[in-house]
Amino acid sequence: MQVTNQSRIFRLIVGSVALLFAGIIYAWSILKAPLSTEFGWTSSQLGLNYSLTISMFCIGGMISGILSKKLSANIRTLAGAIMVFAGFFITSQLSGESIIPLLLGYAILAGLGIGIVYNAITAATAAWFPDNKGLCSGVLFMAFGFSTLVLGKVAGNLIDTPDFGWRNTFLALGIAIGAVLLVAALLLKMPPRDAVFPQGKSKANAKQAFEAIDITGIEMVKRPTFIKMFIFFILLCAVGSTAISFAKEISLEVGAGESLAVTIVGLLSVFNGLGRVVSGFVFDKYGMKFAQILMSTIVISASAITLAGVALTNLLLGVIGLCLCGLSYGFAPTMSASMIAGFYGSKNFALNLSLINLQLFPASFSATLAGAILTQFGSFTIIFAALTGFSLLGLLINMSIKRP
Repeated sequence: MQVTNQSRIFRLIVGSVALLFAGIIYAWSILKAPLSTEFGWTSSQLGLNYSLTISMFCIGGMISGILSKKLSANIRTLAGAIMVFAGFFITSQLSGESIIPLLLGYAILAGLGIGIVYNAITAATAAWFPDNKGLCSGVLFMAFGFSTLVLGKVAGNLIDTPDFGWRNTFLALGIAIGAVLLVAALLLKMPPRDAVFPQGKSKANAKQAFEAIDITGIEMVKRPTFIKMFIFFILLCAVGSTAISFAKEISLEVGAGESLAVTIVGLLSVFNGLGRVVSGFVFDKYGMKFAQILMSTIVISASAITLAGVALTNLLLGVIGLCLCGLSYGFAPTMSASMIAGFYGSKNFALNLSLINLQLFPASFSATLAGAILTQFGSFTIIFAALTGFSLLGLLINMSIKRP
């Protein structure tokens, strides 16, 4: 079967729209506000819900990867759609007597469902782009990351509308996300065994094609190359995760006003999305090693310039540093997916992708640790000095990652 570029682009669009809606998981900072106001739940309680959501997201991805050999991407996406709708429906019915229903509905049901969908859609879409896996992953993950800017803004406006309110907003989101994922489940599928894809023109692809070896997840996690990758992406994501979590506070510390600080937070999100596409383009065009060098260069520059900004209370350096932090954080999902496919092949990609994504567990604690340091010392200088050290250590590990 000859595959046309038009059919591949159609599938990429479907996958991107589906992940745009699924990415609402990262808009928790917007969605949690009315719950705190109405029920009096503390930041710690609502923070626990977010941490559990991210944990369930990772577990859902792993479950989807394990089931990829037995259940099609369509069925897994359909199951995820049902779980997400159920989770948002339960959240819309909260009474406030206990936070348990929120944890069960939003964190466990919706978190697991989105993790399953994320893994299934990424694998099913990327399979159609063996010649441009980096750029394909970048576009998908950019859509996922832009959800906060797009759907998050819509959700925030609906919550603030007196005649609509937060309950109807959660219900509407559940219906909309469930419907979009249902359509995606009907349209997306893996390419047939006899599929013949258009030939890519990238010399980098031709040079690296022999690197992929199809191995199972159990075999993969035992290899030094995977262990180095896992540690490196923890260090990389620690910088971006901390910057995103405290972007507004950092902006205020370097001299931005309240309005400008909010703008900088949005700008960081834009650079995060751009990083996902830029890294994919660079990976496909110039090869894995060049992309690795660029990735480390950006994250070192990001942490060092942000450090200079907070140490000198310099607004320009602070803004440049934060934008680079967002850009470097955007490299993580695209590069990890591209490197996993490039090193370990497409046969077990769904499961292997879910395993490298487990680095989100330890990486997410960087923001928690940074919060504790901030409470103790009252400044971001020590935090970004440590993150600069992490990024330099990451460079050494990154440069040691070679073909299995």
